[in-house]
Amino acid sequence: MSSEKIILGIDPGTTIMGFGLIRVVNKKMELMQLNELSLQKYSDHYVKLKLIFERTIHLIETYHPDEIAIEAPFFGKNVQSMLKLGRAQGVAMAAGLSREVPITEYSPKKIKMAITGNGNASKEQVAKMLQNLFKIKELPKNLDATDGLAAAVCHFYNSGKVTSEKNYTGWEAFVKQNGERVKK
Repeated sequence: MSSEKIILGIDPGTTIMGFGLIRVVNKKMELMQLNELSLQKYSDHYVKLKLIFERTIHLIETYHPDEIAIEAPFFGKNVQSMLKLGRAQGVAMAAGLSREVPITEYSPKKIKMAITGNGNASKEQVAKMLQNLFKIKELPKNLDATDGLAAAVCHFYNSGKVTSEKNYTGWEAFVKQNGERVKK
């Protein structure tokens, strides 16, 4: 009897949202989809968030992932960028939670470490490792798509391991783990 699982990996962003889907059959990965949602032509931030939500719902309804792995925002100096990135991540998570798909967040360092063995690897190094792993003929121009794929692969590598990363199985679990973020 074979065990099969589909993992959707998302690299949230308000300029480009990268995503990758992998199918795991008997502990072997195969690439299903590697793509991005380009949002550069939209100036309205709320329209971008709506499009991120809709694309994530579309991916869930099309591919029926069993789990979602999402890159957590990194802490930068620009507060406005952090806020926008957090919103993008939030609407992607809300889309998954609305369809009751379990979500796990991974820090950028953890993802890079899982793929390359170096938590400080560049986007290019991560992309090259994935290209090698999945025999991808040509890498996308923007590496946001490979970052999304990297989140999915990181999740596969960490399956079954006890991890300190945040894991949500639905709204109830999210609220329970983030009580300080919920207004009563």
